[in-house]
Amino acid sequence: MADEIKRLDQLSDKIKSTWKLLNLDKQASEIKSLESVMQEPGFWDDSQKAAEISKKHEELKSELQTWEKIKEEVKELLLLAKEAEETEDDEVLNEIEKRTEELEEKVSKLEFFLLFSNKHDKQNAIVSIHAGSGGTEAQDWAEMLLRMLLRYAEKKAWKTEIIDESKGSEAGIKSTTFRVLGRYAYGHLKSEHGTHRLVRISPFDAEKMRHTSFALVEVVPEIADSGEIKIDDSDLRIDTFRSGGAGGQSVNKTSSAVRIVHIPTGITVQCQNERSQKQNKETAMKILYSKLELQKEEEEEKQKKKLKGEHKKAEWGNQIRSYVLHPYKMVKDVRTKYEESDPEKVLNGELDGFVESFLRWKKSVQ
Repeated sequence: MADEIKRLDQLSDKIKSTWKLLNLDKQASEIKSLESVMQEPGFWDDSQKAAEISKKHEELKSELQTWEKIKEEVKELLLLAKEAEETEDDEVLNEIEKRTEELEEKVSKLEFFLLFSNKHDKQNAIVSIHAGSGGTEAQDWAEMLLRMLLRYAEKKAWKTEIIDESKGSEAGIKSTTFRVLGRYAYGHLKSEHGTHRLVRISPFDAEKMRHTSFALVEVVPEIADSGEIKIDDSDLRIDTFRSGGAGGQSVNKTSSAVRIVHIPTGITVQCQNERSQKQNKETAMKILYSKLELQKEEEEEKQKKKLKGEHKKAEWGNQIRSYVLHPYKMVKDVRTKYEESDPEKVLNGELDGFVESFLRWKKSVQ
């Protein structure tokens, strides 16, 4: 029993340490602040904003309650173990050992969140997918990736919103941009940023030849405008065009879709999912701000590494993962070397293994 008490003491210390690292006391204060906002008159006047605040409150509260519950369970089990040490009841001792193992496993899974060290990891994510060269084959692959990422978001109970989509001429998609709303959405999905390669027997080839297709996935955090990035109107080229996606006849008959080009950087964003040109422009500007903010932070990080004498190859834009469906079956991450032998499972949104291996690899090379 002395060993079980020692294990529980160590577990209690680990929880206290993780509690501090995750800054859960600050999170408790944030929950109270959100509750005050939610009780204000007129809170639901802006239903979209209210829904986002409510969801954030629910996620924060659920996370805190999980840690509070496990903290209390360890405390209660430790008291029981000390009492059982005197009685030496074998049945109670076995139950304590079993529950200790269960609690250790729970804490180990929750420690995963310590891998999120980037300041934007808790934010929503904006994801874009672009088909590579190869026409219908690449466009079909881009749509497969879209389905994979939407399935993954669904498994995490995150909400997704398609912002822009360009359909392929025969099948698939040429490009798409969607928003993922959920706590740690960016932290999870940043592992998908880069070029994805598919090798398979093409369903569009009558001769059943093997084809290799590429698609680029871009992931940026949704960053609130802090006023630090100034966007001059003269640096923008704004084009409007008719929406090609869903939205009803009134949307398609008017030039409600918006494309914004930031001339100094060449960054282009577009939105056609909203009901009005004004709403599309506002959404596009939010995405542009997020991309400019992330670019600024990456440039600052490059400069720091340069001053330290670090020379590491840029990761963004490089091939990150291969999906082989023929002549054998395997999905392998080029960066982490993590692999899965069941591509169908991965393409159905089972990405946790790749996400965790990426986060651990990223932490090791920082």
